[in-house]
Amino acid sequence: MGSRAKKIRKALVGAGFILPFLVFYTIFTIWPMIQGVYVSLHKWGLMGKIRFVGLNNYSKFLHDKYFWGALRNTTVFVLITVPALIICAIALALLANRVSKLQKLFRICYYLPNVLSVSVASFTAIYMFAPYRGFINNFLHSIGVLSPAVELQWLQDNHLAWATISAMTIWWTVGFSMMIYLSALQDIPDQLYEAADIDGASKRVQLFSIVLPLLKPTTYLIVLLQVIACFKVFGQIYMITGGGPGTNTRPLIQYIYETAFEKNDMGYSSAISYVLFLILVLLSLIQLKIQGKGEKA
Repeated sequence: MGSRAKKIRKALVGAGFILPFLVFYTIFTIWPMIQGVYVSLHKWGLMGKIRFVGLNNYSKFLHDKYFWGALRNTTVFVLITVPALIICAIALALLANRVSKLQKLFRICYYLPNVLSVSVASFTAIYMFAPYRGFINNFLHSIGVLSPAVELQWLQDNHLAWATISAMTIWWTVGFSMMIYLSALQDIPDQLYEAADIDGASKRVQLFSIVLPLLKPTTYLIVLLQVIACFKVFGQIYMITGGGPGTNTRPLIQYIYETAFEKNDMGYSSAISYVLFLILVLLSLIQLKIQGKGEKA
């Protein structure tokens, strides 16, 4: 009986520690999600009468060209940014893992942009890519890539705007992925490198035969995290281009924001939010399926 009372006491103590988190998590996460579903089923504005419309908000996006345009823009951003970010993260992790007197300095420098806020990183990009006075154009002029009469309009041209946003995002966020790769590299046993050296394997062969295969689980994780993060992109695009030129760089999150607070349609905005949520869930399940097959192979 004493043993049972002891177990109950331990369970109550554990529940006491968990309860504050559960209360706040329910209030600030679970309840807003439930409320969001409720809002998405109504014609809901910041002012005016609320009216139940059922699934009309969910069928509305099927014929909304602005929704599909924003989804296309977001997908373009993901397809550009995620592969480039993965390659840069692996390259920086390999450099940061090399034995050197400046090893700690390199690691700090590679990771440092990640601590900046989105506003600081965005305004840095605006000034770097500004015509006439920006560093990038001046540098291209100094090395002869651009003639003195030519000024690239990085934020006004559709393709150049995507290049600017993607470059800024990679520079700003690559440090996080680099640190994860660096941790994975340090888990690779030195004996594997020593055995490869004895067999006469070059550094290139070691990279493609030892390092990259052993980094596959880490790569699956980073790809999943970055796909989710890039599909939720908003801050840097809104600050750098405002979704322009026109709506050519407007992401889905910005369209959700504009629908809710500029068009005063909270119901439709909530419905689009849950469509995005379902897209992310589907992409995550597909990637987990691919990862499972890759680990079995």
